Amino acid sequence: MSGAPCFAGTRVPIQNLIDYLEGGDSIDEFLEDFPSVRRDQVISFLEEAKESVLARAV
Repeated sequence: MSGAPCFAGTRVPIQNLIDYLEGGDSIDEFLEDFPSVRRDQVISFLEEAKESVLARAV
């Protein structure tokens, strides 16, 4: 996907999730539209993003 980070085993860019969340959509709505992505993948990404942000805030 032109170097864009994607969810493992899919061709779904992580940016799609970010766009959905920024637009006010829920994780469930995202998963309905991208059934190849698993809920645990989304949660794992969000947890890693949170840890990264919190580590930089210290």
